[in-house]
Amino acid sequence: MKTVFIKTYGCQMNERDSEAVAAMLRDRGYRTTGSERDADVILLNTCSVRDLAEQKALGKMGTLAHLKQQNPGVVLGYMGCMAQSRGAGLVEKQPFVDLVVGTQRFHHVPEYLDRLTHGAGQIVDVAEESGSESTIKDHVIGTNGDRPVTAFVSIMQGCDMYCSFCIVPYTRGRERSRPIPEIVEEVERLVAGGVKEVTLLGQIVTSYGRKTAGKSGFARLLEAVNEVKGLERIRFTSPHPKGFGDDLVAAYRELPKLCEHAHLPVQSGSNRVLKLMNRGYSRDWYLRIIEKLRAARPRMAVSTDLIVGFPGETDEDFAETESLMRAIEFDQAYIFKYSKRRDTPAAALTDQVSDEVKDQRNRALLASLNETMRRKHQALVGTTVEILVEGRSAKGGKRMFGRTRRNQIVVFDGSERHRGELLPVRVERATTTTLYANPAIHNL
Repeated sequence: MKTVFIKTYGCQMNERDSEAVAAMLRDRGYRTTGSERDADVILLNTCSVRDLAEQKALGKMGTLAHLKQQNPGVVLGYMGCMAQSRGAGLVEKQPFVDLVVGTQRFHHVPEYLDRLTHGAGQIVDVAEESGSESTIKDHVIGTNGDRPVTAFVSIMQGCDMYCSFCIVPYTRGRERSRPIPEIVEEVERLVAGGVKEVTLLGQIVTSYGRKTAGKSGFARLLEAVNEVKGLERIRFTSPHPKGFGDDLVAAYRELPKLCEHAHLPVQSGSNRVLKLMNRGYSRDWYLRIIEKLRAARPRMAVSTDLIVGFPGETDEDFAETESLMRAIEFDQAYIFKYSKRRDTPAAALTDQVSDEVKDQRNRALLASLNETMRRKHQALVGTTVEILVEGRSAKGGKRMFGRTRRNQIVVFDGSERHRGELLPVRVERATTTTLYANPAIHNL
């Protein structure tokens, strides 16, 4: 039996794509392995959002060249966004690479591996393909204690937003949505396999079916998924603030399975920078969305993405971002230093911010975020929260972990029998990132 090792860089979409490829290969008789040294096939699923992610993947592949020297039969390949954007340039730079597969051709990986096994030369495929949005539907469902409790469900591919800093529309293509019945059927299969929570995925999930008349396609999709029997929780990522219409706000109020957590990327608190980013909304627009969401669900948790050091960002612009963070008090934030991506409009701007200033602003926002998270978590000490138990804690031992509906990570002493349960636990202590619960009062 041949073995495959897949290493994933980047976002949840890449994680989902890797899982789907692994499931396809499993159906062809492959076995996945956690060790690249034991693998007959090594695939790197790549990200292009920041230069660091690309450099990590290129560096990793460079370290794998010796395995090819030791065993010429080992197949080395790139998949994903960097594969899409660089294409044949990757095998020109690293001639020991056998396979380069773009973002719309993942489902051809098993076929291409068969061809390579039978002596085909290097294969590079970054073509567009109609209907590729419906090919990422296979899941790796484990057995016994490995059976997953949560799952990602890809509902669409591509992006039409063209933010000035982002390469994704060029690597993922135009927006393409799957039909609602097809998505619901996938969720039903997952639930039948033991899944209790799904996260709906897309580059801009709120753009799902947006060209339909009346209620937005995404709101209608949420209603349909909410009806799946046996499903306990629904999440989604990543949306765009422009997609938060009144129908989506109402969904948070009316759909019991939709978790009271919204990941809502703002990127900057400065109207001037938002315009340079081509985000299509203002600071006040964003604040009004937050007000509506918190009115619909008073305990709504809000997380976000922020970019510091965008070209031309002044001290005054950055101060606007700091004040927005204080005003909203985000429950979590992913803070990134601007990374120039070739062929994007922002890369051509002349007023680039120095790395030193980016570092300073990054540290300032992280300090503010950590203080807010620490305070919010400490306020939960002594309270009882409900978690969905997902599995063993990464630190091992008897500890299990789960998440609240508001997406807070909770660690407690438990056993495998609790996997998949909705469990009330009492919070005994807290750190900036994690809640620790005492299960004793629940006879665990």
